[in-house]
Amino acid sequence: MTKRLIHGVFAVLLGLISGTASAGEVKFGVAEALTGAAAKYGVMIRNGFVLAAEEINAAGGVQGKNIMLVIEDEQGKKEEAINVFKKFIFKDKVLGIFGPTLSNSAFAADPFANHAKVVVFGTSNTASGITDMGPWTFRNSIMEADVLPVTLREAVKKFAIKKVAVLYGNDDAFTKSGYDVFKIALDAQAIPVTSTETFAKGDVDFRAQLTKIKAQNPDAIVCSALAEEAANMILQARQLGIGVPFIGGNGFNSPKLFDIAGAAADRTIMGGPWSSEDQRPKNKAFIAAYIKKFGAEPDQFAAQAYDALCIVAEALKKTKLTGNLEKDRQGLRDELPNVRVEGATGPFCFRKAPPKPGIETGYDAEQQAHVFIAKGGKFVSLD
Repeated sequence: MTKRLIHGVFAVLLGLISGTASAGEVKFGVAEALTGAAAKYGVMIRNGFVLAAEEINAAGGVQGKNIMLVIEDEQGKKEEAINVFKKFIFKDKVLGIFGPTLSNSAFAADPFANHAKVVVFGTSNTASGITDMGPWTFRNSIMEADVLPVTLREAVKKFAIKKVAVLYGNDDAFTKSGYDVFKIALDAQAIPVTSTETFAKGDVDFRAQLTKIKAQNPDAIVCSALAEEAANMILQARQLGIGVPFIGGNGFNSPKLFDIAGAAADRTIMGGPWSSEDQRPKNKAFIAAYIKKFGAEPDQFAAQAYDALCIVAEALKKTKLTGNLEKDRQGLRDELPNVRVEGATGPFCFRKAPPKPGIETGYDAEQQAHVFIAKGGKFVSLD
């Protein structure tokens, strides 16, 4: 059975069947990495969307219409994301698109949505520049530029850090953007860097870089990486006798970090918008519903996907749906910037991305970042 057929069967079983939407439905594309290295994020994201769609539809839908999701695997690859976006826009004729999973893929595929004047909504794209691709690009994932300076400041305070080493992926938009933000934050906070080391996507052996870092005796290692790479770095650092904390970004926030690094991940610090410890009613209800449906705890990426569909549903309540796809796409785009909601990740609204010469920008998340520390196999509040 092919991967596409497998995902098609999954959609049918959920009642989220692709095809032409009926008059009683509004259709959205969900492009996520369901296979490959980024699936640890993409599967959780898909689950968040599925849960939100089921809840919204069970409550009567939006304007009496059910939300239908067309779910496709973009494999965490730029070329696949482009192909899936084209399918959504021209064959499935969706009202809007969610995804893709990685910032690299978003930089490749989002321009197609903007050119076609279709809303593209990122729930896990945090690199700088995502919303520079056009006024049809939205995201509820807090950009690294908003999170990392806060994370660094709190880590310095927690561990009395005087100097750090830096380790980052130099061939990926997300990890390179994280490095750029960390570098600015380190300069602004006057924290010396003992050494800067790089790696490539897919690397599994980081002992050469870590050995160089160890010789410089830093107080912490600032790292811009995705979860699997970060976990291997942490584990190998401990094996080399490097006991200092790791300070990371959004990519660390996955159970995969603990699956690989185990207790070695303790004292790792990262920032993000969501915590399983948040006792607000919306979050408690989301966590309980997710566990009931999927038999496992959600993560930040599931929560952001869940909130994203709720944000769009809120905008649709005020969108005049005419049945004319072009007009309805424009109507959704016009209503989205006005949405203010309380979701699983807390209070949320959009802010217009800073203007750039000759570019009409999209909309970033306006949301508070929190700092977490790894303890006992999960991230808990640093406070």
